[in-house]
Parts: sequence; C-alpha cells; structure tokens
Amino acid sequence: MSELTLPVASWRDYLEMCKPRVVLLMLLCAVAGMFLAVPGMVGLDVLVFGLVGIGLVAGSAAAVNHIADAEIDARMARTEARPVATGRIGIVQGLAFSAVLGVSGLLLLYVLVNPLTAWLNLASWVGYGLIYTLFLKRATPQNIVIGGLFGAAPPLFGWAAVTNSVEPGALLLVLIIFAWTPPHFWALALDRKEEYAKVNVPMLPVTHGEAYTRLHIFYYTLILVAVSLLPFAIGMSGWLYLAGAIGLGAGFLYWAVVLLKNKNPRAPIETFKYSIVYLMVLFSVLLIDHYFVVVELAT
Repeated sequence: MSELTLPVASWRDYLEMCKPRVVLLMLLCAVAGMFLAVPGMVGLDVLVFGLVGIGLVAGSAAAVNHIADAEIDARMARTEARPVATGRIGIVQGLAFSAVLGVSGLLLLYVLVNPLTAWLNLASWVGYGLIYTLFLKRATPQNIVIGGLFGAAPPLFGWAAVTNSVEPGALLLVLIIFAWTPPHFWALALDRKEEYAKVNVPMLPVTHGEAYTRLHIFYYTLILVAVSLLPFAIGMSGWLYLAGAIGLGAGFLYWAVVLLKNKNPRAPIETFKYSIVYLMVLFSVLLIDHYFVVVELAT
C-alpha cells in the first residue's frame, strides 16, 4: 500500500500568501507619502523600518485573505493554484504565519517608528483582513467601494511614519487610491463575471449587469481623473506631476470609453492591467516631481 503523499509547501508558497506584487505597489504609495510629507529627505531609519513594518502587516492581512477565501479560490481559474486553496499550506500554518508577520510588523512600527503608524496599520489590517474579507466581500456589491478605504491607506502610513500625524495632504493621497479602486477591481470583475457568479460573490457585474458596471467604471474614472489633479491644485506638486496626471488620466479614460462601447472582448482585462500601471506611474511621478521641487527650492 502506497502512502498518501501530501503537498509540501515551499518558501514561495508563503511568499505568494503575502501577495508580494500588491504589497510592492502599496509600499511605493507609502514611499510617496513619506517623501511628500517633508520638504527634504526622509530619515533612513524611518524609511527602512517604516517600509518593512508596513510590508509585514500588509502581508499578514493578505495571508488572512488567502485563508478566508480558500474555498472560493479553489473554484476560480485565476486563483485555483493558490497555496491554501490547493492544501499546500494548511489553515493552522497559514494563521500562524499571518500572526508572526502581523505582530512583528506592528511591534516594529510601534517601537522603531511611532505608535500612530502602528495603530493605523492595525486598523487597516482589521478593515481588510476581517471586515472586508469576512463580511463585505460576500455581503454587498459595494464591497469594493467600502472596502477600498482600507486598501487606500498606504500613503497615510508613510506620511504618519515621518510626521507622527494625520494631515490633509496624506488624506488627499488616500482619496486618489480610494477613487482608483472601483474601476480597477470592477474591470477585473467584468473579465471574471462567470467565476464570481459561480462562487456567489456579489460583484457588481453579477448583481447589476455588465452595462451598469461599465457605466460606473466610466463615472469613477472621471472622479479619479479630477481627484488626481488636486495635488497640483493645492500646491503639493508641480507641473511635471500635472502633465503626468493628465496623460495617465487620458489613458484611463480611453479604456473606460472602450469598455462603454463594448466592442473589444479584451477591454476588461486590458483596463485592469492599465489601472495597475496607472497607479504605479502616477505615484512615481509624484515622487519625481517632489524631488525636482526640493532641488529647485535648494538652489
């Protein structure tokens, strides 16, 4: 009789539980918050300890999401190979891994950065890891809109790490990501509508139809473009950022219009991919623009 061979987890499986690409994008936004909070350079200790702590807490919340969604993930083509969904990582091991990451990150932030940043990260962890994952995702088609606030906080984390305060500039950066989240996720939901329907997750295309979703992606894209111009309007950024925001916004609006016309079957996934590039480049331009402003002031 041959023994039953259980799947064995590797370090890559644990890394996948942390959703590293998502966390890296979050850390980029946190870096932008750090540097925009001060006119000069950010201290190396705050930069390193802040980013490591924020990344650990974010990875912990992502691991909880993997565990809570394991049954759903196993029934969706996009996620069926995830380590918890396949059984390579068990629930107990996953929870222990998440706990170690989360506690380590919060302690690091509390002791080596400041308590405010730690508390903000804990609030976001509870919001995403518990409220969104366990309740909102399965309860309402507005799950992404409401839950998006928890995922929009990284610039606030970075800002608070440097200033030990919550200021309007940080909240404006949060507002940009908050406005970006619905068109980003609804585009993916359009592409995976049948899968979400099969697992009874009430994403907007499932509950209200594709036409309604496409229209609301367009509306939120308009809101996003308008909000993205506010850093220039209030003097937080300069002309370089304004040009970048207009160009990137035009690209997002292009895909939103393509979605509305509904003639390109690849438009949903292409819009989703563009939205990731959009946010990454927009916050990179924010950083570059801030660097040029600092140099200009110094000279």
